[in-house]
Amino acid sequence: MENSRAEFPFPYQPYNIQEEFMQALYSALDKGKVGIFESPTGTGKSLSLICGALSWLRDYEERKRQEATALLQEGEAALSTNAAQSSVASSSAELDWITDFVQKKAERDLVSKLKEEELKRKKREERLEMIRNNVQLKYAVKRKSYEEDEAFKLLQLSKEEQVEATGDQEDEELIIAEYESDDESKIKGRFFGAEEDEDDELVEEHVTKIYYCSRTHSQLAQFVHEVQKSPFSKDISVVTLGSRQNLCINEEVRRLGSIQRINDRCMEMQKNKHEKHHHEEGVKRKRGPAKSVCPYNKASALQQMRDVVLGAVHDIEQLLKLGRETHSCPYYATRLAIPPAQLVVLPYQMVLHEATRRAAGVQLKGQVLIIDEAHNLSDTLSCIHSAELSGAQLCRAHSQLIQYADRYKSRLKAKNLMYIKQILFVIEGLVRVLGGKVGQSPQSQATQPGTEMLTINNFLFKAQIDNINLFKLQRYFEKSMISRKLGGFVEKYAGSGVTLHTHSCNNKENRRTEGLNRYLQTLQSNQNPGTVPLADQQESVEAEKVLSASPMMQVEGFFMALTNSNTDGRVVVHKQGSLSESSVKFLLLNPAVHFAQVLKECRAVIIAGGTMQPVSDFKQELLFSAGVVEERVTEFSCGHVIPPENILPLVLCSGPSGQELEFTFQNRDTPRMMDETGRILSNICNVVPGGVVCFFPSYDYSRRIISHWETSGTLTRLANKKKIFQEPKKANQVEQVLNEFSRCIQRCSADCSGLTGALLFSVVGGKMSEGINFSDDLGRCVVMVGMPYPNIKSPELQEKMSYLDRHLPHSQGRSPGQALIENLCMKAVNQSIGRAIRHRGDYSSIVLCDRRYSRPATLSKLPTWIKDRTTTHMTFGPAFAALRKFFLEKKQKRA
Repeated sequence: MENSRAEFPFPYQPYNIQEEFMQALYSALDKGKVGIFESPTGTGKSLSLICGALSWLRDYEERKRQEATALLQEGEAALSTNAAQSSVASSSAELDWITDFVQKKAERDLVSKLKEEELKRKKREERLEMIRNNVQLKYAVKRKSYEEDEAFKLLQLSKEEQVEATGDQEDEELIIAEYESDDESKIKGRFFGAEEDEDDELVEEHVTKIYYCSRTHSQLAQFVHEVQKSPFSKDISVVTLGSRQNLCINEEVRRLGSIQRINDRCMEMQKNKHEKHHHEEGVKRKRGPAKSVCPYNKASALQQMRDVVLGAVHDIEQLLKLGRETHSCPYYATRLAIPPAQLVVLPYQMVLHEATRRAAGVQLKGQVLIIDEAHNLSDTLSCIHSAELSGAQLCRAHSQLIQYADRYKSRLKAKNLMYIKQILFVIEGLVRVLGGKVGQSPQSQATQPGTEMLTINNFLFKAQIDNINLFKLQRYFEKSMISRKLGGFVEKYAGSGVTLHTHSCNNKENRRTEGLNRYLQTLQSNQNPGTVPLADQQESVEAEKVLSASPMMQVEGFFMALTNSNTDGRVVVHKQGSLSESSVKFLLLNPAVHFAQVLKECRAVIIAGGTMQPVSDFKQELLFSAGVVEERVTEFSCGHVIPPENILPLVLCSGPSGQELEFTFQNRDTPRMMDETGRILSNICNVVPGGVVCFFPSYDYSRRIISHWETSGTLTRLANKKKIFQEPKKANQVEQVLNEFSRCIQRCSADCSGLTGALLFSVVGGKMSEGINFSDDLGRCVVMVGMPYPNIKSPELQEKMSYLDRHLPHSQGRSPGQALIENLCMKAVNQSIGRAIRHRGDYSSIVLCDRRYSRPATLSKLPTWIKDRTTTHMTFGPAFAALRKFFLEKKQKRA
C-alpha cells in the first residue's frame, strides 16, 4: 500500500518544508497514527494541512473503489472457473464426492458474499435516493439533531393530565413529561415508540471524512478561505458548523443575545413545529393562543440549502447570506450536510465534549480528526469538563425549583416529584458545605474564609449526599430536560415584563408571580420597594434579567462533573466570607480520560500548531495516559521559511548598568530592577524602528512597574522616543487599541515629530499574546520581561502537580509536577514571541530579559527555529551592538 506521494496538488510552488510536512501528514493518515505536527506561523501550515490531508482522502477513496472492483472481478472469475471445472468433471464421470462438495460449498459462499455486497450497495443507494427525494424527510431531519430529539420528547405529555383553568393550559410546555422508569431502554421506547427503528433505516451513512477543528470562529473562517484557494475547492464537499448564536438568521431569536436564551427559544419553536404537525394529523388541539414556529426550518428548504452547501465551499458569513436568500436555517441545514460531507470544519467544543458531539451529529468512528492551534489542548479539555457554582447560584436554583414544584405539584407524577426532591437535597448539601443554609438570603450569611481541596468521594460524604445515585440523577436531567423547563418557567414569570415588587392587587397574574417576586426581592435587599425612577428603569430591567436567569444548567453541569472517577478530579471548596461569593468548583486533573474516546474512535488524529514545544510531557499527560501506545505516535517539526539573517533572538543576563537580570518574585519589585528594565527599553527604542511589543509576566506586575516608571520619569523618557500604548482591560477595546497602534506606526514612518514608532505594553497570556499578528513594522522587536511562571501557591495548581507526581514517571531528575510549571511558562513565552515573524519576508528581534533563559534546559523548550539562532549575552554592551547592527543592515537593505 502506498503511504507517501512524490507530489501534492498545490496553488503555488510549495516550500521544501511544506512538501516535507505533507509527506509526513500523508504517511500518518495512511498508517492511522496520532501525529504531533509543528509548523511556525507564516510557513503555510493551513495549506499544507489541506493539500496533504485531502490528497490522502482522494487516494484512499480511489483505493477503496479499486478494491471493490477487484473483488467483484475476482468473484466473477472464480464463478466461471468453478463452472468450467464442474463441466469437465461431470463429463469424465469420475467425480470425487469430497472435491465436488468443497467446490459447491465455496461456490455457494462466494455467490452469497457477492449478493450480500450487491444488496448492501443497492440498499444504500435506495436509502440515499429516498432522502434526496424528501421521502419521510421529517424523520431524517429529526435524526440529524439530538436537540430536535429533545424537542420531540417535549410533546410526550401525559394524556391523563386534565387542566382545569385556561391559564394553566398556557404552561403545558413547562411541565415535565411523565418519568415512569429508570431503565433507559424503556424510556426510549416510551418517548419514540416503534417508529425509532424505522428511522434508523433512513439515517444517511457517513462517508469517510476529515474533521478539522480550531479554537475560534475567525480561525475557522481563515481555514475555509484557504480551502477555497486550494486546488481541491471544486472537488471537495465541505460544511462549516457553528452554534445557533453564529448561524441563526431569525432576528426575533438573534436579538435575545445570550447563547442559552437563543438555544431555548429555538428549541421551543422546534417543539411548536412538531406539535403543530401532531395536531394536523388529527389530534384534538387544546384551547390556547397559537404558538410561533420558525419560518426558516422547513424540510424542503433545508434540503435545498443542504445541497447548495455541499456544492461549493462556504464560510459562516456566506452560509448566513445563503440562508437568508433561500429562506432556510443554516444551523439545521449544515447538520443535515454532515453525513455526505468530506471535510467538516467545526470549533473545539463540538469534538472534545461528548454530549455536544452527539448533539451535533458528529460521528468520529473510522474518521480523521485534525486539531489545529492545539498548544493548549490539555488546558482546553480540562476547562470544558470542569464546573463551578457560587453560593448565590445554588440558592437561586433551590428557590426556583421549590416554586416550580409547588406550582405544578398536582400535575407532576410521583417519579418526577421524587427526583426533584433529590435535586433539592443535593443542592442543600452543597450549600451546607459552603457553611450556609438554604431559605435565607445568601448575602446575609457569613462564612469562615478559606479554601479546601477534597476528593470527589470525600466531598460527597461531607455534603451528606453519598447516598444519592448521581448517575440516575444525571440521566433524569438529560431525559426530563428539567433545566430547560425551569428556565422557561423563570423567564415567563420573572422576565423583563414582570415587576420585581409584590402588589396588593388580587388579579390572577399577580398572585401567580407573587412567590417568585418575593424571592427576587431577597436578592435585592437594598432595592426600594417604591417606584423605580424613570432614568433608572432600563438599568433595573437589565438587573432583573440577570436575577431571573435560571442557574440550573450550571447545577446540572456540576452534578455531571461529580460522576467522574474519584482519582481523576478534585472539588475545591472556596469560602469568601459570605455565602453568595463562596463557591464549589470541580477541577479535572486527568484530561486524558475524556480524550481517550476520541483517540480510540478515530482512524487517525493530527494535533497541529505553530508552537507545540515542549511535547514530551504533552505526550505523557494526554496521549500515553489515554492508552495510546508509543508506536502509534509520530512527530514532525519544521523550521521557518525566513532566512536565518531575518531573526535576532537574544538572551540578556544583565542590563546597561550591570544589574543582573533575574525577575524572581523576590527581586522583580525592587526599584533597581524596575529602573534597569526601563533603561533596557529606552536603549532598545533608540535603535528599533516601527513597533516594539513588551510583554510583562502578569497584569499586576505590569501595573506596578508602569506606576513606578511614572514616578521616576522613565515613562516620560520612553514617550519621547515612541508613542506608548497599553493592553486594555476590556476585550472589546483590543481592536481599537491595535488600530491606533498601527496608524501611529504608519504615520511615524513618514513624519511624527521625531518619534520612531510606537511601544505597546502587553501581558503574557493576555488578550494580545495569542492570535494577534504583529507583522512587519508592527513588531520589529518583542521584549520578554522575566519568566511568566504560574502562581505556584494556587491550590488548583498544587493539586495538579501532586496528581502528576503520583501518576506519571519521573524523567531526567525532575518530577512531572516541576516539569508542568516549566512547560506552562515556556508555552506562554513561545506564544508571545511568536507574534512577530508572520511571513517569509518579515524580520524581527526577540529580547529575553532574564538570565534564566540561558539555561540549556530552558533554551531546549524554545521552538527549534528560534533556539538555533539564539545568542546569550552576559553583559548588555555586546547585545546592544548586535541589535543596532541588525537593524542598520535592514535599513540599508531596504534603502
